[in-house]
Parts: sequence; C-alpha cells; structure tokens
Amino acid sequence: MVAELISVIVTTYDRKDALDAALRALAHQSDRNFEIVVADDGSRADTARVVEAWASRVAVPVKHVWHEHDSFRGSEIRNRGIRASAGKLCIFLDGDCLARADFVATHRRLAEPGWFVTGNRILLSRALTEVVLAAGLPAETWNFTTLASASLRGGINRIVPALRLPLGLLRKLPRRNWQGAQTCNLAVARSDLDRIDGFDGSYTGWGLEDSDLVVRLLRAGVRRKDGRFATGVLHLWHAPNDRSQFASNQARLDAVIRGDRMRALRGLSVLANEADTATSGNRLRHDG
Repeated sequence: MVAELISVIVTTYDRKDALDAALRALAHQSDRNFEIVVADDGSRADTARVVEAWASRVAVPVKHVWHEHDSFRGSEIRNRGIRASAGKLCIFLDGDCLARADFVATHRRLAEPGWFVTGNRILLSRALTEVVLAAGLPAETWNFTTLASASLRGGINRIVPALRLPLGLLRKLPRRNWQGAQTCNLAVARSDLDRIDGFDGSYTGWGLEDSDLVVRLLRAGVRRKDGRFATGVLHLWHAPNDRSQFASNQARLDAVIRGDRMRALRGLSVLANEADTATSGNRLRHDG
C-alpha cells in the first residue's frame, strides 16, 4: 500500500541562511513521500535562489509560494502554502527550524483521523546558531550526548525535547487544551484545515495566529495529540520579533475564545475567491 503524500509547509522571510539549513535537514528525511512548500512572506530574490537550488538537488517536490511583504502575515502566507499543497497531511515548520531525519516519518506514524499533532523545539543560543550557520554544521544530526554537551555550555535552552519516549495513550491527554501549540512544529489533516477555512488572515504582526487556529480546530471537534519526545526540532536563534500588534491580536484571540466561531474570518476561501476574481478579470481582458 502506497503511503499518502505529506506536505511540509515551511514559512520564511528574508532568512536565507536559516532556510538553507532547514531545507538541508528536510532533504535527508527517511520518509521520502512528502513535498516541501516554502511559504515566503515577501522575501527578496536571494531566498528564491535558495529554494531553486534545493529544488534541483532534493529528491522530493519543492514549491515556492510568495506574496508581497506587508508587515508580518504569517497566517495568510501559510494559507497560500496550504492552497499550493497536495498532501493529505500538512506539517507546518518554521524556516529556521531543523528537523531530524525521522521528522516526517514520526509525524506520519502519529497522525490519525480526528486529531492534530503538536510538537516542540529546542532553542539554540545566538552564539551557537552563528557557529552552526557559518560552518554549515548539520545540527539536526547531533545525538543526545552532543546536545547535552551543548546544554552544559549554554548553547541550547533545554535538553528534554531531545528525548525519545513511547508515550502511547498519554499523547492524548491534552486533547482539549489549546495553550502552548505553535506552528513551528504542527501537523493538521488538510480536510480539517478546509473545515475551519485555514488560518485567519485577520492576524497581522507577530503572535497568536497559531493559538487561534488551534482553538477553532478544537471547536470543530478535532482533538490534540502530543508530539513531544518524538518530533522535536532545533530552532535557530533569531532577533526578537516586532510585537507592536500583539495587543490587537490578543483581543482577536480573546473574542474567538469567548465566541463560538469555527471558521476563519479571512481564510482559505477568501484567497480562493480572490484568485477566481483575478482569473475572471484576466479572461475578460483577453476576450476583449
């Protein structure tokens, strides 16, 4: 029986060195039945060249979706990535996260109908990140002993996510909890994303668009499965994000939590309608 295609949707913005490392890690996955969709929030042309270089080298399909940069629009560019994807399962990964070789295979094993899977991460320090990127070190291949040594030197924030534990049914304990889920490591069935109309593009600026998604997934009856101690990724250091829109996003999230809405205000269907309108306009100009 042929395994179903998985789409790994990688978000990025003007961080070509980190994206190059993230794509390198994905190029060495043990599970080969997946595609990479780079969801680009308006980077300069050098990011496209990184994507093109890996597309010619890696043995899985690589797609690149882009929109013009207009503040941080993580929700909308992820929706564009979803629309471009072909997999039955979408795994969301940040473009500065390094996935170990069994990342896709483990998410495939944990996936089941009616559940989404939340993973976790290890944060690298600024100094260690600079060394990893400058020297092209494959940090995603480091074993527990190497990571423990890095932890003792202050190079990573914690070692626990590197552990591999067979939690079994314990993975289903947080099934109704939305807190703590992040799109740097999150797997959701495409059918469930369609059901809630994807991410809400009303969120602009950094923060809480992932919480909004998870709240609405839970409201739709999709339960949460814990991917910790199985799917952990290494998260490269980056400068603090601009949080000027955080209060507005918090107000949006609070309203969603208080209400009963399941579908995004500005989701996948809005992009589909905009695409249909653009196609109709092009057809009219051509016919005229």
